[in-house]
Amino acid sequence: MKATAIRTVLMTSLLLGAPALQAQGAKPVPYEEGLHYTIIENAPAGTPGEHELVEAFSYLCSHCNTFEPYLDAWKKNKPENVDFNRIAVVFGRGSWELYARGYVTAQMLNIGDAAHTAMMERLWTDKEIMRSMEELAAFYSQFGVDAEKFLATSKSFAVESRLSRDQRKVQEYGVTGTPTLILDGKYRVSPSPAVGNFDVMLDVVDFLIEQESAGPQQASAAAD
Repeated sequence: MKATAIRTVLMTSLLLGAPALQAQGAKPVPYEEGLHYTIIENAPAGTPGEHELVEAFSYLCSHCNTFEPYLDAWKKNKPENVDFNRIAVVFGRGSWELYARGYVTAQMLNIGDAAHTAMMERLWTDKEIMRSMEELAAFYSQFGVDAEKFLATSKSFAVESRLSRDQRKVQEYGVTGTPTLILDGKYRVSPSPAVGNFDVMLDVVDFLIEQESAGPQQASAAAD
């Protein structure tokens, strides 16, 4: 009789507790701050209804090259209100600075996006490393820009300012490795034990976009 009574009490407690569990939200929060993503302090207020995803990358980062197909697939299905951009990081490395300067120069000359995949293929498929701005200028010339113009632009004040601004952003965002994704200047998502592969990394971004689009109250409730 005692065992039966105990089972009855336990079953009654579970049944009574079920509505309370449902009231907390039937849909669990799959990703958590501090585990799957980081909130960046002092992030500027964004434009309501619009989002920007930034990839901090380097052409000389093998992981960035591996990430490319995942990112390309995500971009094809991204929400229309999400703009995608890149920042080429330097991390104090001369070789990374060369390619970052080349990337910024290409962006200034409106050939950056067209040349991006070709650059990755040149470095990681063809295994052809370029070690000077002259070599980079020759590479980018195939995309319709004069090599001499590319070289001159790479030394310009505009490129220098953009490169410096980008590296300040890298520091402000707290980027310490590549690839890293920054959403709205507010959230940082990067590989970690909890974010074990690139599919999860992009799924975290989708989760954050949905959370932000839901409005402050729902986003706050999800965080709690």
